[in-house]
Amino acid sequence: MAVILDIADAIVADLNAQTFGLPFTAARYYLPKFQLEDMDTLHVSVVPKEVEIIPAEGTRGAPQYDYLVDVGIQKRFDADDDNADIDPLADLVEEIADRLTGRNLVAGAETALWITTGNSPIYAPEAMSQDRMFTSVLTLSYRLWR
Repeated sequence: MAVILDIADAIVADLNAQTFGLPFTAARYYLPKFQLEDMDTLHVSVVPKEVEIIPAEGTRGAPQYDYLVDVGIQKRFDADDDNADIDPLADLVEEIADRLTGRNLVAGAETALWITTGNSPIYAPEAMSQDRMFTSVLTLSYRLWR
């Protein structure tokens, strides 16, 4: 299996083995596309995003592979009580980021080294205003030399 898929699967396994403030089951997707009516349930989607291959310095050594994986957190909220519905979701994003930040992952037979965690923007305002949908995406970067 492709290394980036191994990394995404390792993220899914790690998240599903933990207890968070809100219950969920993470899953890996190529294209997380859900019907709006299904979004009353919390969705945590792990999506392989990008691979960058950087040549080794000089003539020796293995190239550096940087893998980016997105973790999306989505759920519809009640328009009448935005803060009461959204605050726990924002807390969950932070919990997930705290769990994955600094954590190396075993991906196949190799260890993928954690490099960065990003959360920009913190939430998607257009999804909130149009569909009453909280959407936040963490982007995690891992590195291997192969």
